[in-house]
Amino acid sequence: MAYDRFVAICHHLHYASLMSPRLCELLAGGPSVFCFISFTHTLLMAHLVFCGNQIPYYFCDLTPLLRLSCTDTSVNKIFVLTVAGMVIATPFICILASYARIITAILQVPSADGRKKAFSTCSSHLSVVALFYGLTIGVYLCPSSVRTAVKEKASAVMYTVVTPMLNPFIYSLQNRDLKGALRKVINRKITSFS
Repeated sequence: MAYDRFVAICHHLHYASLMSPRLCELLAGGPSVFCFISFTHTLLMAHLVFCGNQIPYYFCDLTPLLRLSCTDTSVNKIFVLTVAGMVIATPFICILASYARIITAILQVPSADGRKKAFSTCSSHLSVVALFYGLTIGVYLCPSSVRTAVKEKASAVMYTVVTPMLNPFIYSLQNRDLKGALRKVINRKITSFS
């Protein structure tokens, strides 16, 4: 999506030729390659011996499972960091680089209205990206000495439940009709409390 925004803003006259159906298929299907990496996690976990049978988490994630293991998990932890670096950090850096180019292009737009429209188009996506990747990086790439079980649970709920729930709301705020309706509801609430 970041590349789509980048092309739409920075190369808008070439959008149709740059965003070909083949490229869209690659951008949509490319991340599915990382699903095969998950299979390696499963194979590595199959060799562990677990002391407990109750995961103090709301879903079965790697970090809580590794804590339940009675055997050495150093290989698993190295693999988690390596995969997290590839699967989480690489797309995040590419998205940030894309938005850096977008912001540079937006700042060169001569009209204030044009800059405002371009920033409003990108801000919703960037806020969701920052929320999702910020929490995910906190869960998988921060050292275990900084993390606590409560923080991990809260972050996991945020990136698996809250972020997807916010997506329709954040993206629909670009719609003028919804903004107007939201203003009316807020104004009614404010006047009813007065």
